[in-house]
Amino acid sequence: MAAKRLTFCPNCGYTPLSEREEGGRLRQACPKCSYIHYVNPVPVVGILIEMDGGVVLIKRANAPHKDEWTLPSGYIEADESAEEAAIREAEEETGLKVTLTELSSVNSFPEGPPTSGIMIFYRAHPIGGELRAGDDASEARVFKPEELPLLPFRTHREMIALWQQRQPAGANGAPGGSRAPLTPPEFSIRPATAADAHEVVALLNLIPAYRGMTREQWHEVVVRFREIESVQVFVAEANQQPPIIIGFVALSVVRALTEGRGLINDMAVLPTYQRRGVGTALLEAAKRHAQALHLNYLMVNTGDNPQFDLVPDDAHITTLACIPLS
Repeated sequence: MAAKRLTFCPNCGYTPLSEREEGGRLRQACPKCSYIHYVNPVPVVGILIEMDGGVVLIKRANAPHKDEWTLPSGYIEADESAEEAAIREAEEETGLKVTLTELSSVNSFPEGPPTSGIMIFYRAHPIGGELRAGDDASEARVFKPEELPLLPFRTHREMIALWQQRQPAGANGAPGGSRAPLTPPEFSIRPATAADAHEVVALLNLIPAYRGMTREQWHEVVVRFREIESVQVFVAEANQQPPIIIGFVALSVVRALTEGRGLINDMAVLPTYQRRGVGTALLEAAKRHAQALHLNYLMVNTGDNPQFDLVPDDAHITTLACIPLS
C-alpha cells in the first residue's frame, strides 16, 4: 500500500519536503528543520461477539466490500484504549453492549485496504442492548459456525479460523488451541481454480516486494492466473466451514530442447498458519507435480519472500534452491 506523501513540512509550514535515507529507508524530510515524515500503521480493533451459539457479523454499508459480511471493527480514537474502542465499535455497529472475554489475536495488514494497519481482535459476549445494524452497517445477524460466509478481509478470515480451532476450549471463555503443526485432515492441498483468484491475490499482497503494484498490474496477475497454462497453482485449504485458502504456491514450467525445469517464485501462507507445515506441504505438492511432468530440476527463488518454510523450523531461506528431480 502506497505511503501517504506530503508536499510541505508540517513543522515549518512552508518548506517543501525532500527525501533522504533515515533508519534504512528513504523518507520525506525537511531540509531546514529536523522533521522526518514517518508513515506508521494505524491501530484497528475487531470484535468477535459470541451469541446464541454463533458469531455476530455485520453487512458493510460502505466501500470497501460494500454488502459483504465482516466482523464488527473500527479505528481506535486517540483518546481511548483499545478495549474501550472495541466496546464502542461493538455497540455502534451491532447495537449490543458487550464485555470482553479475552484479547484473542493481534494481526497486521500492511497490504491495506485502505492503508497499513495493526488489527487487535477481542472475543466478547453481550450483556445488554439489542442486535441491530448501526453506524456503517446495513444489517447485523448471528451466524452459526456451519453458516458462516467467506469474509472479504484476510485478518477477519484468520480470526474466524482461530475461533473455530479454539471452540472446545473456548466454550468456557478460556483461551484454547495452539500453533501446533497441522495434519492433512485439518487442511488439504488441491489445484487452484479460477474462483480462487481473489484469495490468491490477497495472499500475494503479503509479499513485501509486491505491495507497490498498481491496479493494472494486479489485473494482469489475475489474467495470468486464469489463462497461462504453463503456470500451475496449488492452494492449501483449511477444512472448516467456510473453507478458507491458507496458502498457495505457483509452479512455472520452462522446457528447453534438452531438459525441463520448474520455477517456484511466488508462495505465501497466512500468518496464523506459518511455521505449521503448510508451506512444506505446498512445496511437496509442487515437487510431486514437477516429477509427474518429468522435469529435471525444481528451482525455488526465496530471496524476496520470507514466507517459504522448506522445513518447519526455518522461516527465512534467502538463497536460490535448486532441487534435482531425477
